[in-house]
Amino acid sequence: MSDSSSSSPLERLVGAFRDGRGPALWLMGLLVGLVAGYATLGLRLGIGLVEQFAFGVTEETLASTAADWPVWRRWSIPVVTGFVIAFMLLIGDRLGLLKNFRSRGVPDVIEARAVGKGQIELKSGLYSALMAAISLGGGGSAGREGPAVHLGGTFASLISRLVGLNARGSRILLACGAAAAVSASFNAPVAGALFAFEVILGHYALRSIAPVAVSSVVGALVVRHHLGQDQIFGFLAMHQTHVWDFPAAALLGITAAGLAVLFNRGVMHGGSYVERLARRFSIPLWSLPIPGGLLVGLIAIFAPEVLGVGYEPTSNALATRYVFGELIILLILKTLATHITLAFRFAGGVFSPSMYLGAMLGSAFGLVMVSLLGGQTAGAGFFAVIGMGAVAGAVLGAPLSTTLIVFELTASYEASVAVLVAVSLATVLTQSAQGGSLFQKQVMRRGYDISGGSSRLVLQMVRVREFMMPLGDWTTDQIKDKTCLYEDDTLGKAMGVMDAEQLEGAAVRQRGGEDPVIGWITKADAQAAYAKALAEISEEEHR
Repeated sequence: MSDSSSSSPLERLVGAFRDGRGPALWLMGLLVGLVAGYATLGLRLGIGLVEQFAFGVTEETLASTAADWPVWRRWSIPVVTGFVIAFMLLIGDRLGLLKNFRSRGVPDVIEARAVGKGQIELKSGLYSALMAAISLGGGGSAGREGPAVHLGGTFASLISRLVGLNARGSRILLACGAAAAVSASFNAPVAGALFAFEVILGHYALRSIAPVAVSSVVGALVVRHHLGQDQIFGFLAMHQTHVWDFPAAALLGITAAGLAVLFNRGVMHGGSYVERLARRFSIPLWSLPIPGGLLVGLIAIFAPEVLGVGYEPTSNALATRYVFGELIILLILKTLATHITLAFRFAGGVFSPSMYLGAMLGSAFGLVMVSLLGGQTAGAGFFAVIGMGAVAGAVLGAPLSTTLIVFELTASYEASVAVLVAVSLATVLTQSAQGGSLFQKQVMRRGYDISGGSSRLVLQMVRVREFMMPLGDWTTDQIKDKTCLYEDDTLGKAMGVMDAEQLEGAAVRQRGGEDPVIGWITKADAQAAYAKALAEISEEEHR
């Protein structure tokens, strides 16, 4: 291999791209921001197109328009959507595009970053986005941001493969795609970048800051160019704050934590509960959206505000257009509708529903504060914004990015400080109660515990085959100890077995057939592999 000093400028530039170094990666972040921004725009327009076909209106007036319809129409559209999604689940499973009859979302992006070397399959990403557009446009009660993040990550992964990036660079581009998607969804570039660092990457390495920031800004510019600069909820004007507003924000944060825990438990356990019922009664999993659509339609008969992404009711709550009783009823019914939507295998995310629920909770809390303190408070609209940020931050495990979303929506320093107080309390209490964020728990169910950081993740990622010594000149007759491991066992299992059995080494077998012995590992080799993997991750997260 030639020395780098003798390489041509073009060769050095190509090498910089593939290694994910310096300004070269900034240009790739710009490209990812452009592609992911347009992909998110396409998803938004796709949802709107389905809404136009199904309801005759888009998200901005969906709830108010559906309220004037006859009962049968409000009920029938989610039911028809359920049949369509059921068919798509069946086809997706037959073609190998889905796992366990589920569409993809943010947990899949986190898993791809943590253990998948930043890679997401293109076909499954596109198919999941199509399912999300039909699910949400047809009345499914879930969010569009999760599917947008997965779609942005899908295209970022495609670009990294085309360029030939290494795993480190691919993970950074994956975060770039997520940042651009969130930025394009909320027209909030700073919040989009912070979301990528908090939720996807899990670190703020200097190498990743510039490309993620560039991608997030470009994603917002794409949407602003085509849809204008208006925020999704409009500009939220804040009244003057008073001394009681900040202690009240802390109390609201504690209340938000309780709501977030209940919501997260429904999301985490609803799907497995419905799956157990389906297996008990021999109902095929692909058909679950049909009864799910029926149940969502029944709720929509009484509350059309639960249909779709829910931005119109959220805006109404922020503008304090609901009375206390309406807020509590909508909070309960939206929680139920979202749990049903996700448990019965519709496609969608949790970002928008968490903002919806937070706005309802905060507005109701604000009405109580106004009744108690009168003019000595900033008003119900102020607390609606605080509640929206607190619940969303606690559900997502992203307190900083949700705080920045509020700042970009309100341009209010006081509101942002109050949100930071509330969301900090809400996030700490929520994660203490459930042992990690919602996304971390979902990834944990797939066999990877990312809540413990790099030291625990390495034990799950590294396989015995990666550090074992081949059989070599000695034979299986020389292996006296019956204790053995398999080549696909994890480093954590290998170290645990050797510690428990007080062994300095163990034979390694290959699964299949007669399980032949193919190698040998020692405790020293396992510890060296652990230290090497930790050093590589530490360098990636701190440089």
